[in-house]
Amino acid sequence: MPILICGSIAFDNIMVFHDRFKNHILPEQIHILNVAFLVPEMRREFGGCAGNIAYNLKLLGGDPLIMATVGDDADPYLQRLDQLGLTRTHVRRIAGSFTAQAFITTDLDDNQITAFHPGAMTHSHANRVSDATGVTLAIVAPDGRDGMLQHARDLAQQGTPFIFDPGQGLPMFSGPELLEFVQMADYACFNDYEAKMLCDRTGRSLAELADQLKALIVTLGGEGSRIYADSTCYNIPCVPAEAVVDPTGCGDAYRAGLLHGIAAGWPWEKVGQLAAVMGSLKIAQRGGQNHRPSRDEIAECLSRSFGSSLC
Repeated sequence: MPILICGSIAFDNIMVFHDRFKNHILPEQIHILNVAFLVPEMRREFGGCAGNIAYNLKLLGGDPLIMATVGDDADPYLQRLDQLGLTRTHVRRIAGSFTAQAFITTDLDDNQITAFHPGAMTHSHANRVSDATGVTLAIVAPDGRDGMLQHARDLAQQGTPFIFDPGQGLPMFSGPELLEFVQMADYACFNDYEAKMLCDRTGRSLAELADQLKALIVTLGGEGSRIYADSTCYNIPCVPAEAVVDPTGCGDAYRAGLLHGIAAGWPWEKVGQLAAVMGSLKIAQRGGQNHRPSRDEIAECLSRSFGSSLC
């Protein structure tokens, strides 16, 4: 059955500065900052949370439906979706806008300066989740603010279970709005920093928030993840990667594993194990959508790491 992925489609423009920012930014002149960085290396990646999650679900043999908004410049991305066999029935083009894009400059110390243009993403509320038929599970991932609120409310009203995954969009919402999301969702997923911010903004502890959900998932980077469900905390270890190349999109790969396991009705420990495997396979490649393990290779990694099967 199809899984609805509400979230962003974006281009990631990644540039490398062959020096250190600190050598060119004078602390005493910050108030009149005017610097330029020569970036001889640049690459453009296909990204966005909805695009990344759907890509990983497809690797698992799932049936993802992307619901997103793109701009006039989206043809390369739309062609890629077609090539991957990802349905774009609910990918809406917003005339007169750019597709969301990140411009990321990294220096030799791995410091980053990022500019993000939301573009068409701010019109995500133009999409209606009721247009996607036959959906049994969904995720509300980072997107336009109005779209995230609307999609969550519509999914709750029609009784479709979903994961609330605000990611970098969490600061857009007030404490009461975040509580509303938690009350509407069946599951919620955050990294450890976002989880602390959630608690600070809502005035609730993780335990209190977990009591309102079927599961609350907190990722901990290299320390694995925790799944709070059934009055239990499941500690999921990190899966060692063949190489640690680029963390971009690892969280989205992890969430694809969650969605696949939840849809299959697996126990929570196994759900978390598959999610950990997906994050590990992604981190060994640059960009959010350049890893290409077959389903059999994913199954072999899951078996080797945890003794679990993909069926």
